[in-house]
Amino acid sequence: MLRGVACGLGDSRIQNLARLDAGDRAASRTLIRSPMLSQVEQVVRTATASLNTSRPVLAALDNEARRQRLIHDVVLMVELGDLREGVAIEDVAALAAITRRHGRLRLPGLGTNLACRNGVVPDDRNMGELSRLADQVESSGRGRLDVVSGGNSANLPWALSTSDVGRVNELRIGEAILLGTEPLHRTLLPGLHSDAFKLVAEVIEVAVKPAHPWGDRAQTAFGHPPATLRRPAPSRDRTVRQAILALGRQDVDVDGLIPPPGITVLGTSSDHLVVDLGDHAVSVGDELTFGLGYGALLRAMTSPFVVQVETGHPPVAAPDRVGTAHLTSHPMWVALHRRPRIEIAGGRKGGSGPAHRNPGSGCEPDLAGRRTAPGCVAADGGIRWRCRRPRRFLIRSRLLTDDETAILAAGRPRPGGIVWLRCGSRAGPVR
Repeated sequence: MLRGVACGLGDSRIQNLARLDAGDRAASRTLIRSPMLSQVEQVVRTATASLNTSRPVLAALDNEARRQRLIHDVVLMVELGDLREGVAIEDVAALAAITRRHGRLRLPGLGTNLACRNGVVPDDRNMGELSRLADQVESSGRGRLDVVSGGNSANLPWALSTSDVGRVNELRIGEAILLGTEPLHRTLLPGLHSDAFKLVAEVIEVAVKPAHPWGDRAQTAFGHPPATLRRPAPSRDRTVRQAILALGRQDVDVDGLIPPPGITVLGTSSDHLVVDLGDHAVSVGDELTFGLGYGALLRAMTSPFVVQVETGHPPVAAPDRVGTAHLTSHPMWVALHRRPRIEIAGGRKGGSGPAHRNPGSGCEPDLAGRRTAPGCVAADGGIRWRCRRPRRFLIRSRLLTDDETAILAAGRPRPGGIVWLRCGSRAGPVR
């Protein structure tokens, strides 16, 4: 992603940020979960910024930043109805003043998070409240807030349809880039792909078995009551051709698996996934490929038993076996295709050559098929951009210079992490 247009990455785990820190220290690294008091030393050392809500944590960050002789950026999170993290609206100005009194902390802005715990939808009302709070904090303190972070991928439907984004100039985008969908209704975003990730697992048993269990039944391995059978007196003469795959709940969120057409997931335990093969000709040793929803992708990418393979590149040396999987025979792996991408481009009016965007224009995505304004050219197969007003952008994206085209391709960040697209600041060349 950093090789594309992204100039900032974020993660909720400080260990993952430490790995990012080792790769590219020029990119901003934001801890997107409130820091733990037990980890403030590592947070200040590794993260350039963190999202915060707690006075004790702010004081600890300030003390640690003073000890390390660093400045740490703090974005204060505001509670706007989803009831996850966030400062009460009436306490925002006071906490901002406290933050500014800490000599080693810098307050670049405010943020909020919606559509996570309770599915509260971002709209003009709650985003307008966030803009109002940013104005209030500025009027009661010193300096302008550079960042008003409106939320996550769930904000995209609002951002691409509203007539006024207000002060919101940043979104923390993860699922939309990795899976090509918006989280509110899991609909596909125009110009993106939903099949960037595939989970491949090996078949370890194929057999024709009765369609229903028999004998006295109690809870399953994970404490669930036995499933209600569709027929009150099932016949043991009815059978299914089922397969077992070397995949279980410790590897993936089975509810988020999308099986191949004609195959049905029947059940799962810690280490076994049972499917009805239907008419598919499958044998032991064969592999089945599944699509992934957000929860399934999250668990698969963090499981030590799932090997990650990026397709379209020469194979790397095979590692030793890791649990039930290894790279050469890949009995279970996640394939990262390079297909999903966001192309951001523009061009001189009537010009030729590579598409580029007018750097003085401030643009916003135009997905409704409207004609792009003078100075902007649509990116083939990607999102079209239309000029609106200077230095105002829905998604903060690095401002491109003339003759530059940025292609944001899916990389290896852990799902749940975020990537910023920035606009409104001076940009260097895209590499």
